[in-house]
Amino acid sequence: QKVTRPESSPAKKSQHAEEAIFYMNCRAAYLTVLKSSLENIKSKEQLSLVLQQAGRNPSQKTVNKYWTSQTTTLNFDDFCTILKKEKPATKTELLEAFGKIDTDNTGYILHDELYKILTTRGEKMTRDEVNAITKQADFNCSGKLNYNKFCDLYMTTSEQCCKSAREKLEVDSRWRQQQFGSQAETSSEGITMPASKPSPRISRKTDHKLAPTKGESRTPSRPSSAQSSKASVSTSISLGASSNRNTKLMEPDTMKEWQCAQSKGCFYLEDDGEIISHKYRLHLPQRSTVCITIKPLNIRQVEGKSCHWLSVDTALYILKENETQENLQLVSFTELQNKETFGWKGELGAGVYWLLPFTTGCRLKKVKTQITGEAKLVSRGEDGELALTKEFRAALLDIFETIDLDGNGLLSLEEYNFFELRTSGEKCDEEAWAICKENFDMKKNELTRQGFMDLNLMEANDREGDPSDLWVTLLSLGYNKALEMTEACPFVIDIYAEKCKPRIKAMYLEAGSWQLNRAICKSVVNKGEAKVMDGCETIIIYTYNTGRRITSVIENKSENKVIIHVNSEQSKNCLSNRGLTVFAVEVAPKSMMVSQHVMPLNEQEEWLYNCVYSLL
Repeated sequence: QKVTRPESSPAKKSQHAEEAIFYMNCRAAYLTVLKSSLENIKSKEQLSLVLQQAGRNPSQKTVNKYWTSQTTTLNFDDFCTILKKEKPATKTELLEAFGKIDTDNTGYILHDELYKILTTRGEKMTRDEVNAITKQADFNCSGKLNYNKFCDLYMTTSEQCCKSAREKLEVDSRWRQQQFGSQAETSSEGITMPASKPSPRISRKTDHKLAPTKGESRTPSRPSSAQSSKASVSTSISLGASSNRNTKLMEPDTMKEWQCAQSKGCFYLEDDGEIISHKYRLHLPQRSTVCITIKPLNIRQVEGKSCHWLSVDTALYILKENETQENLQLVSFTELQNKETFGWKGELGAGVYWLLPFTTGCRLKKVKTQITGEAKLVSRGEDGELALTKEFRAALLDIFETIDLDGNGLLSLEEYNFFELRTSGEKCDEEAWAICKENFDMKKNELTRQGFMDLNLMEANDREGDPSDLWVTLLSLGYNKALEMTEACPFVIDIYAEKCKPRIKAMYLEAGSWQLNRAICKSVVNKGEAKVMDGCETIIIYTYNTGRRITSVIENKSENKVIIHVNSEQSKNCLSNRGLTVFAVEVAPKSMMVSQHVMPLNEQEEWLYNCVYSLL
C-alpha cells in the first residue's frame, strides 16, 4: 500500500524550513569570523566573536562553560550545539530582569544603582564598562537609564549582527550552501586520519566536554531528496528476536578463586541530549587473564514504578595507557553478551588501563511523558517539624546506592564530590567535609545512609520546606517529577583477575571523550563488514553487528570533503540514536565518523536493518 510520506505534511515542511534557517544563520555567523565551516575555532576570543555574530551576547561564564581548560578547538558542529543551548534573550526576558531592579515599575534605573549592581554582583563589570553604557544618549537621561529603550536597541543590534552575517553569506558565492532539511540532534563523531596513512587507523584529539570530535566533520541537515547522488552502497541485515552474537561470558565456577574489583557508575542524560558518565582507571600489578563486565544496576524496584534504565544498552571500551594518559591504545571492548550483561575475557599485561563506559543513546534519550502530579518531597508533622516523605526517602536510598561507587554502604569524600559536581557543579573541600562530620552520621570519615538522609532534611529545613533545591538535585540525577528515574542509567562494572588483585577507581564524570569516539570507530573498522561505495572507491562504509546493536562508520579516504545521504526508511522495528530515518553527514577529507547506532525497537520481535548510503 502506498503511504503518505511524513515529510510531505505542512508541519514537517515548516519544521524543515525553520531548521534550514537556523543552520543558515549558524553558517553565516561562523563564516563571518572563519574562512570555512571546516576551520576550527581556536580561542575563547573567536568563540565569543562568532556567538556575537549569531546575535548572542555571551558572558565570560558562558564562554568558560564551553571553552574549558582542556579545550583546544571547537568545530562547526560544536558551534551549532552551543547556539541550540544558548538561546538569544527576548525583549520580554530583558524587561523582566530589569523589572526585578525597578520594583516601582518606573521604567528607569538610576545610574548610581546600576553602578552598584553591575560592579558588585554576578560577573562584575569595571566602572569604565558601566560608563560605556550610561554615556549612550539613546537610552540615558538625567542620571537614569531608560531600560525600555535600552532593550529596543539591544534587540535591534542583535538582529543587525545576524542580518549582516546573512548578507555577507549571500554576497559571497563561495559560502553558498546546499539547502537541507532537519538536523540530527546528536552530532557525529568525526575523526581525522593521518594523511600519510591510507589505512583506517585514526588519531585525533579534541575537547572532552562539548563535542566528541576535534575532527573537521559535521552533520549537515537533511536533504530533501537524493536525486543528485553519484554513487551509492546498501547494507541489509535481518535479525531474529533477542538475537545475540555471543551468549557465553564465563562460567561463574571457573572464577571462584579469582580476585575481584567492582565499581558502580551512571550515565546521565543532559538537557541537550548529550550523555555523560564516569570514566575509570584500572591498575593490574601483573599479567593476568581477566574478565570485565558491565550491566545496568538493578537497584531496589518499587511496585508500580518503571525501571526504564534496565533496558538501556551498555558497553565498556578498554584502552591501555602508555607513556601518558593522552596516549591510549584500544585493547578491546565488551562484545560478549549474557542477557543484560556485556563482557570481555582475555589476557592483559601489567600496567594502567582506562575503562570508558558507552551507551548508544538509542534507549537513553529525551522522552516526553505526561505526569499527572508532582510528587511530594517533604511534609510537616503535628509538632510542626519537617520530615522527608516516604517516596522521597525511597528515592534518596536509590540515589545513595548509585553514588556509593565502591558499594561499601558509605560515601567517601571522593564519591560525595561526584554527587556534588553533578548536582551543584561544585566540590566539597576537606574543611566542609569536617563540618559534615560534626553534624551528620559518619563512619571512618565516610557518610552513612542516615547521614545522607539528614543532609537532605537539613537542606529542606534551610529552605523552610521549599523543595525547589531538592528538585534541582533530583532532576540533575535523571528523575522526573513523579520520582521516576527516566534520564539516567546506573551501571555496575566487575573485573575478575586470575593472578592478581585488580584496582579500579572512578576518575572523571564527563561526556564521551575523543579517545572513546576513536575507540568506537576502530572497533567497527576492525570487526565490521566493509563495503566500498559503487562508483567511488574512496568512500567505505563499515557496518558492525553485535546482535543487539548495529553501528556504521563512514570513511572518506579522498582529499576532499564529501556529503553522504543516509536512508534507513526500509528498516523495520529499528531505533536509531539519531531519531531520524533519513539524514545527511558531511565527512572531512581523510577522516572517518560514526554514521549511526541502531537497536531493535521491540527486542521480542524480528528486526530488519536496511540502509542506503549515497554520495551527493
